[in-house]
Amino acid sequence: MVEDDDTITGVLERHLTKWGYLVQGVRDFSNVLEQFLAFKPHLTLLDISLPFYSGYHWCEEIRKASKSPILFLSSAGDDMNQVMALSLGADGFVVKPFSLEVVTAKIQALLRRAYSFGGDEDILTRGDISLNLREATLSRGASSIELTRNEFRILEALLKQAGKTVSREALMMKLWETDSFIDDNTLTVNMARLRKKLESIGLAGWIITKKGWGYLIL
Repeated sequence: MVEDDDTITGVLERHLTKWGYLVQGVRDFSNVLEQFLAFKPHLTLLDISLPFYSGYHWCEEIRKASKSPILFLSSAGDDMNQVMALSLGADGFVVKPFSLEVVTAKIQALLRRAYSFGGDEDILTRGDISLNLREATLSRGASSIELTRNEFRILEALLKQAGKTVSREALMMKLWETDSFIDDNTLTVNMARLRKKLESIGLAGWIITKKGWGYLIL
């Protein structure tokens, strides 16, 4: 938990502990990443306004080291801040003041999505291409690439609907659980990064754009 308000930290820690979670609050805000790497959390709660560096900075640093979910909790809940957080790799955003029940439900949903995969659904395949749901990697023959969380979710959605067009709205819901405030360009940027990564294993053109509708994997 990266939150400099001791009252909020205390309330959340007591509440989440009752739900069986092991919670650790950051104390040294000058080096959040070091504490993150030492604790290795399954999920990070992150405020925007922090001493030394903003939550945006630490979101980027954590994303370089981990694919674990990041949930922003902030009073700066305008569209621009929410889009910024999600664009930098966050998985959700809850606006302060918040309900403890809402935060708990959001945490549970993110953890289920990130870690609860069934045995027979660990790998999605399409021809000679395999998406490992546990490791968030895509393989083709001897070649393999690691995926960011958003890249992974895009491919998971497209592969589960292989042969069918998946709308941009559906992909935005998959990535951010809402399409109400996300700049359409944010999905385009994520898709461009993914396509560039796919080119490295010979999959240029694998994702087909259906103009005015969405995307398709044949």
